[in-house]
Amino acid sequence: MNPIFAAALELQDFCARHAWRFCFIGGIAVQRWSEPRLTQDVELSLLTGFGSEARYVDLLLGSFSGRRPDAREFALKHRVLLLESVSGIPLDVALGAMPFEARAVERSSVFAVGAGASLQTCSAEDLVVLKVLAGREKDWLDVEGVVLRQGESLDTELVFRELEPLLELKEAPDAAIRLRAILAQAASRSRQS
Repeated sequence: MNPIFAAALELQDFCARHAWRFCFIGGIAVQRWSEPRLTQDVELSLLTGFGSEARYVDLLLGSFSGRRPDAREFALKHRVLLLESVSGIPLDVALGAMPFEARAVERSSVFAVGAGASLQTCSAEDLVVLKVLAGREKDWLDVEGVVLRQGESLDTELVFRELEPLLELKEAPDAAIRLRAILAQAASRSRQS
């Protein structure tokens, strides 16, 4: 099995044993919803809420190695726990608490990754929202890939319903304009085919 998927299964099994609410985001979700690409790490959104993060962080650090000596303090300050799987794969655990993060976990679904193995990943729509919010050029390439691969099955109303309030908070309205341009370009290509 792909070592990234194996590391993700290790983390997923731990979270499932604790009956935690979570889904994979980032490169693993890109593998599912866009064009497959090489990813070097595992990204998970774990719903911790506000105020109870330390309990989750401490349990995770009891079973996984931190990637920095101050992993606990860093996680509690920046809301991301930087871990490592047994095989050395980086694991980034985002400590989710926002309503959007809870809805993304609710909308998540199973992605088969091998013989009898599956991972819980965010939806294509939520992946687009997360990638637009991240806003790096590689994230925009992933957005284009999702839009092209999912075509008309992508629920763009849901994307904008979730995205626009988050972009207001981030004060990044241009990101919505860029996304609309990507969607229009994909629709134009589809009509020409």
